[in-house]
Amino acid sequence: MDYIANTLSNLVHQTAFFSLDWKNYVMIVVALIFLYLAIRHEFEPLLLVPIAFGMLLVNIYPDIMAEYGEGGAGGGLLYYFYKLDEWAILPSLIFMGVGAMTDFGPLIANPKSFLLGAAAQFGIFAAYFGAIAMGFNDKAAAAISIIGGADGPTSIFLAGKLQQTTLLGPIAVAAYSYMSLVPIIQPPIMKLLTTEKERKIKMAQLRPVSKLEKILFPIVVTVVVSLILPTTAPLIGMLMLGNLFRESGVVRQLQETASNALMYIVVIILGTSVGATTSAEAFLNIDTLKIVLLGLIAFAFGTAAGVLFGKLMCIATKGKVNPLIGSAGVSAVPMAARVSQKVGAEADPTNFLLMHAMGPNVAGVIGTAVAAGTFMAVFGVF
Repeated sequence: MDYIANTLSNLVHQTAFFSLDWKNYVMIVVALIFLYLAIRHEFEPLLLVPIAFGMLLVNIYPDIMAEYGEGGAGGGLLYYFYKLDEWAILPSLIFMGVGAMTDFGPLIANPKSFLLGAAAQFGIFAAYFGAIAMGFNDKAAAAISIIGGADGPTSIFLAGKLQQTTLLGPIAVAAYSYMSLVPIIQPPIMKLLTTEKERKIKMAQLRPVSKLEKILFPIVVTVVVSLILPTTAPLIGMLMLGNLFRESGVVRQLQETASNALMYIVVIILGTSVGATTSAEAFLNIDTLKIVLLGLIAFAFGTAAGVLFGKLMCIATKGKVNPLIGSAGVSAVPMAARVSQKVGAEADPTNFLLMHAMGPNVAGVIGTAVAAGTFMAVFGVF
């Protein structure tokens, strides 16, 4: 009987109920809320489902993120996934997939879109100074500020390069959360800063872009940007390589692999590993709350700056530019462009802004990568 009692006692004490505290249960509830938002309301489910599930796993079984050699063990499954984030491999592959999926034609047809993409990066630098004011060191502030670009891969890339690994989890979760919440956060800001008349502005059809222009664009951008800021080469290079796969027309298999199978495999690994960095000990603290708040402020500032610059362009062109497309300057592709289309269509159902908004949207991706490269250059990181 003693043997049976001891065996049952051992089995009971091996359950997670005896190793978790209230903080773990809080994080489990947060994970379930994220899953609800992703599944019920479809808030960017491709990102939010794996992130939320990784969060769920690590707070039930923390050893799934155990480091290699910790306690004599070989390391947890998601620890190896996470190392690919830390080494900037997965963010770079994500950029290649984005490039393979995205038509850069609207940006080539309307180069002024670069200005809108640049304006939306204001939120990044506003968040940087805000983070400094909140007590973060300069490198931590730089890593946090990239959330303002609504760009998860670049946030992970910069946090890893600046060796801010303790903050990588909260930064990545905040960045991806705000990417998912673009349809909720942006419209009120856009409507507050524009009049109904401005929202109804119809833009002239974009000029046709030749195949030669589309092929030369990724090559020229890679050369120019990488010469000026070599540290951006991993992100810009992969983004443009993916786009060259798409536009060259001679490597259709590579383009399909980069934009489909490889992209989804990377999203699974990156999402679950990012979620697994949100253990209760790492996530439930004051710094995390500051990061989430700074991310929201940065994203709001970036959206507002894009719209306000769009208003300036509207005045300069005598009403030919709809200011709403400026909000797409944050790099959440193509979600931010879709929001510009949606808000414009609410004012006038016959208004089609999607392709016009894709120009600033693509420029925002490039702009956020350049901002990250600028921080790396300032801190002497390669």
